[in-house]
Amino acid sequence: MFRRKQHSHTEENDGTHQEAKINELKSAIGPISGRSKQFCSDACFRRYLVARSWNVDKSKKMLEDTLNWRAVYKPEEIRWPEVAMEGETGKIYRATFQDKDGRTVLVLRPGKQNTSSHDNQLRHLIYLLENAILNLPEGQEQMVWLIDFGGWSLSNSVPIKMARETAHVLQNHYPERLAVAFLYNPPRIFETFWKVVKYFLDPTTFQKVKFVYPKNKESIEIMHKHFDENILPKEFGGRSEAHYDYEEFSRLMAKDDLKSIKAWGGSDEKNSTPVLQTETSQATAATSPSTR
Repeated sequence: MFRRKQHSHTEENDGTHQEAKINELKSAIGPISGRSKQFCSDACFRRYLVARSWNVDKSKKMLEDTLNWRAVYKPEEIRWPEVAMEGETGKIYRATFQDKDGRTVLVLRPGKQNTSSHDNQLRHLIYLLENAILNLPEGQEQMVWLIDFGGWSLSNSVPIKMARETAHVLQNHYPERLAVAFLYNPPRIFETFWKVVKYFLDPTTFQKVKFVYPKNKESIEIMHKHFDENILPKEFGGRSEAHYDYEEFSRLMAKDDLKSIKAWGGSDEKNSTPVLQTETSQATAATSPSTR
C-alpha cells in the first residue's frame, strides 16, 4: 500500500506526468474562446489541478465553475472609479514593494473599514486581486498578503456570512494565487473570530496563514525571511515610513485600468472610456469627488 501511494506522489511531481494531466484537463474542458481562452493558460490549468490534487474530474468542475462565474461577474472589467469609495481609507491596497521573491503584495487593514455594503466590499477586493495578478512579474503566479490589525475590533469586523462568501470566492476562483498571508499582531479578541472563520478555509489555505507577533522572535524571523526590513512599513515591524496615499493610489489604478483594458482587449464600454484615453484624464476621473 505505502509503496503504491509513494509512486503516485512521485508521478504527480514528475514533469511529464503533469504535462499529461494538463493536456487531459484541456481536452476535458473542450473548445473555448474569447476571454475564457485567454484565461485558460497552461499555468491556469496547472493551478486548478494543484488545487484539486491533480484529479482531472474535480479540476474540470472547479475550472468550469470559475469560467461561468467570470462570464457573469466579469472581474476583469471592474474599474477603479466603481470601487474608489471603498479605497478611501486604504483598507486594502497593492503595495509599491514586493517580497524577496518578487511577488506582488496586498496590504489589508480591516480596522480601516469605511463602508457597509458587503457586495461593494467584495467587488473592491476582487478588483485588487485582479490588479495584483495583472502586476505579477513574469514567471510568478502567487501574491503575498500583509494584514494589519491596527484599529480592528469585533464591532468593525466582517460578518461571518461575508467572511464565508469571501473565502469561497478566493479559494474556488483564485486557487493557488496566495503564497502566504501574514496576520500581524492580531488582538486576543480576534481568536474568537478566527475560531469560526478558519473552518471556511481548506487545509492548504489554512497552512498559508501565519500569525506574527512583535514580541515573538520566531514569528518575526518568518516575516523577515520574506521581506527586507528596510522596505517593510513600520506597522509591520519594518523601517519604512511609506504610507497609503489615496490620491496617489488612484492615479496608479487609473494607469493600471488602461493596462487591464489592453491585456484583456477591447475598450472600457461600461464607462465609455476609449482605450487610448490619456492617463491624466483617467486619473482625474478616479480622484474626482463624484467617484468617491
